[in-house]
Amino acid sequence: MKRLISIFATLIFIQIAVFAQKQIPAAPADFDVNQENIPHGKIDTIQYASKTVGTNRKATIYFPPGYLKTKKYPVLYLLHGIGGDEKEWLNGGKPQVIFDNLYAAGKLAPMLVVMPNGRAMQDDRATGNIMAPDKVAAFATFEKDLLQDLIPYVEKNYPVFKDREHRALAGLSMGGGQSLNFGLGNLDTFAWVGGFSSAPNTKVPAELLPDPAKAKTMLKLLWISCGDNDRLLNFSQRTHEYLVEKNVPHIYYVEPGVHDFKVWKNDLYLFSQLLFKPVDQAAFQKYSLNP
Repeated sequence: MKRLISIFATLIFIQIAVFAQKQIPAAPADFDVNQENIPHGKIDTIQYASKTVGTNRKATIYFPPGYLKTKKYPVLYLLHGIGGDEKEWLNGGKPQVIFDNLYAAGKLAPMLVVMPNGRAMQDDRATGNIMAPDKVAAFATFEKDLLQDLIPYVEKNYPVFKDREHRALAGLSMGGGQSLNFGLGNLDTFAWVGGFSSAPNTKVPAELLPDPAKAKTMLKLLWISCGDNDRLLNFSQRTHEYLVEKNVPHIYYVEPGVHDFKVWKNDLYLFSQLLFKPVDQAAFQKYSLNP
């Protein structure tokens, strides 16, 4: 009897160990808590002339600790949701704190992070009916503004690399849909693409990625994530299923949560650590709850 109990206990221990190895990673409890005794990056607001919109537009930019004008950096373009603007990430997500802490831990490649206003229209404020047709359409118009106005401005005025391997595009909700649409639709511009809780503006998979073979050769990283209790989960799920069918390597990360910054901050913490580094596609599965 004692032998049976011992065998049973050993089996349980093995099962627990195997389960622990397969658990998805998550940010530690203090990942977004400001630490005074570490180097801090800097935040600034930029204005760029948008020929697309016909006005000067604003974006927020984060410079890493130890930023040098004599050094070249890759760039992450980080997009907001339908009710936000160029300050939504700063107000709700504390990306500057997350990045500072990651740099202090030696877990992040030095990069600039540009947070634009993805509502490309004359009055781009998140006021009134944010679901109005002209405001929704402005999120699609932002593709041209991003490619033809903002990126050229950043590359003219800051010491950044100008090749696709050093550009990343990611966003939350409406910005997640924009990131997938624009990133996968412009593989000659972006090699790193992430959609966090992507919204219904996300194109249907066959339109999103009509040439899977091209994506396989050009993408460094494709990240798709969502909270398991998010009512928009099906948009991420259908994209994931298409990518599996077409055998396109990607990370599909379904995490506990809903449609809020608790989820998006965790996504940013994990996604940002993978950027502009050698990619191990064999490790993608460790992020997944589903095959």
